[in-house]
Amino acid sequence: MLAKDSVKSRLASEGGISFTEFSYQLLQGYDFVHLFRHHGVSVQVGGSDQWGNITAGTDLIRRLEPAATVSGMTFPLLLKSDGTKFGKSEQGAIWLSAGRLSPYKFYQYFLGVDDADVIRLLRMLTFLPLSEISELEREMNTTEYVVNTAQIRLAEEITRYVHGVQGLSEAQAATNILKPGLETELDATALRTMVGLVPSAELPLEEVVGQSLVQLVVKVGLQPSKGATKRLIQGGGLRMNNNKITDDETTVTANDLVDGSLLLLACGKKNKLLLTVTDS
Repeated sequence: MLAKDSVKSRLASEGGISFTEFSYQLLQGYDFVHLFRHHGVSVQVGGSDQWGNITAGTDLIRRLEPAATVSGMTFPLLLKSDGTKFGKSEQGAIWLSAGRLSPYKFYQYFLGVDDADVIRLLRMLTFLPLSEISELEREMNTTEYVVNTAQIRLAEEITRYVHGVQGLSEAQAATNILKPGLETELDATALRTMVGLVPSAELPLEEVVGQSLVQLVVKVGLQPSKGATKRLIQGGGLRMNNNKITDDETTVTANDLVDGSLLLLACGKKNKLLLTVTDS
């Protein structure tokens, strides 16, 4: 490791290299040794940024097991237009498993892809004909283009591929129900199907009705503090049942509950929570 230019330059730099960074390559290298010895793993695959860590493992195995034949393979990283890794968000990694990330959240992530990235991702992550993608790209540069058309197609194709037709249907239904705006009428039956598909919580009636909306938003974890919630209201970012809240003294009433048991809270366009209110 000390002979590698990347390590030498960091050691010689003013900032140096942390023990965590330095030991990471050693740990991953020995991990490859363990996998080779105990599980017969002879090839390690990773992103191009893992090349040094992978070759540390192959070098160590060859030193410890001279007769061993091991290899490493890397693929170019999928980066966004701003240079950051694709597949990460402020809330964490974009998981393929529905148990780690609901189809709704998965679908929403791809709806939010930047215009600068959407065409490239359509080409790399979907099986759409290239001619169709090129036509979408052409349309994006016209005045007739409907905003987010390409993102919707991207989200549909990838969600269908990963979560199936049912997962896509659930995600689309949740998206339609959770659209902000007074024109969106909330239906109790449809809302109940969203429990578990979107961020959800449950509280007894006495902790909701008659309580300050600001305090409720903090209690369910949508905002870190009452001060942050009040600032959100001042900026027009808090909605209850798709209705914008303008008064930070608002209290929740029984009439606010959809079918007497449901409350939809939204902080901004994407941070939403469906609250189920129980009798006790």
